[in-house]
Amino acid sequence: MPRVNHKPGAALAALALVAALCFTSAARAEGWGTIKGQVVWDEKVIPENEKAKVDKDQAVCLKNGDIYTNKFVIDPKSKGVRWVLVWLADPKAGVNNKEFEPAIHPSLKKPKTDTVVIDQPCCVFEPRVMGMRVGQSLVVKNPAPIQHNFAINSFGNGPTTNPLIPPGGQTPPIKGFVGTKLPTQYSCSIHGWMKGYIGVFNHPYFAVTDKDGTFEIKNAPAGTFRLAVWHETGWVIQNPKNFKDIGKVVEVKAGGTTNVGKIPMKKPADE
Repeated sequence: MPRVNHKPGAALAALALVAALCFTSAARAEGWGTIKGQVVWDEKVIPENEKAKVDKDQAVCLKNGDIYTNKFVIDPKSKGVRWVLVWLADPKAGVNNKEFEPAIHPSLKKPKTDTVVIDQPCCVFEPRVMGMRVGQSLVVKNPAPIQHNFAINSFGNGPTTNPLIPPGGQTPPIKGFVGTKLPTQYSCSIHGWMKGYIGVFNHPYFAVTDKDGTFEIKNAPAGTFRLAVWHETGWVIQNPKNFKDIGKVVEVKAGGTTNVGKIPMKKPADE
């Protein structure tokens, strides 16, 4: 039988390695935080949510009342701005989603669903603005008794398609979305007022503001990031002296909540 040479030094080194791994795991478990804030209108006059020009299929589209463009949806009391897309990006490289791949919390490694859905129950896309992750597919439903289509021309190498959707039907899963700097517009060319926007990310750290303009991103890795804030009229945070300087640098606190407070939004000069 061969002789086994037990070395105390090697055993101690092994124990130290196990302890270090355990400590690292515990540190990572605590290295996550929440970031929240509110996008608010920063002018005295609140722009009106204009009525859409419904020039087709009025009997169906207007059965529940007027349809609005939903370009500016602002709560008159809180001045919160709805349908603003917010996400974390590289603090140095800017907002290029394709290149940014942060650490992802274990509970968020896999999306809750492989497919995200856009609905259009009454000639309006729901939701108007949304985010999805690379690898997810998209299905667009049409529960209405009239025909719609879904036109999307993605930036980069993302999907470009324009399928007709029969009454009560839906698109086959649309795949191949890639992360891009800007959200992509989608529309129904049959009904010209119907449009929306979708942002695609390599990570789960994005959110869309609610009716009060608030947003919350949970289980984000602790550290320094750039917070990108985008409305369909343009970047909400952009340095007027350097248009490449988009968003604001924020610090996500481990084990806590980082509140960036109120983010003011004004009407673009060309509106």
